[in-house]
Amino acid sequence: MPLVAMGLIFWFLILRPQMRQQKEHRNKIAALQKGDQVLTGGGLLGKVTRIDENYADVEIANGVKVKALRSTISDVIDKTAAAPAND
Repeated sequence: MPLVAMGLIFWFLILRPQMRQQKEHRNKIAALQKGDQVLTGGGLLGKVTRIDENYADVEIANGVKVKALRSTISDVIDKTAAAPAND
């Protein structure tokens, strides 16, 4: 019985939240569209200029574009978020 209780605690405290985060990330990447600001796994911040099934072209500076795997995009920056105070 204690092992079952430990298993349930492990499920609710560790596995379930991790699976929820993975699902949210998959949904963000699936909804990616041209013009979104993204953060890549390498720490580059840029704007999506073109999307394909596996790749996204990200403009990181004026005239500087890189091709990134969609799976390496770690976050989509919210357009309605407030700008940092020091900008």
